[in-house]
Amino acid sequence: METLGTQYLPILVTIVVGLVFGTLMLKLHEWLGPKRSNAQKRSTYESGMKPIKSAHERFTVKFYLVTMLFIVFDIEIVFMYPWAVQFQELGVQGYIAMMLFMVMLFAGYIYVVKKGALEWD
Repeated sequence: METLGTQYLPILVTIVVGLVFGTLMLKLHEWLGPKRSNAQKRSTYESGMKPIKSAHERFTVKFYLVTMLFIVFDIEIVFMYPWAVQFQELGVQGYIAMMLFMVMLFAGYIYVVKKGALEWD
């Protein structure tokens, strides 16, 4: 019977080897890599155009709200894929449960639209 320590020893060795190798490669590149810097390499890349304003511009709360709504609705839609695969095996109860889920999802969408969360004024 193996002890707990010997069960996790290969995982620990893999993690240590990965960390050592990664750190070693980064440091070797830092020490041995080329150091030819010029003004063009240090400039920001904006599709070949000079930057007009700061890259640290603040986004409106509306941007984050739309992003979060997309994530929420996208994740809820993912729940429909397993249901579609098992549709025949789930029977009428599965169909009713998914229709209830879709009605609640649609009600949430209507609420978001009525609140004006998707308008870009």
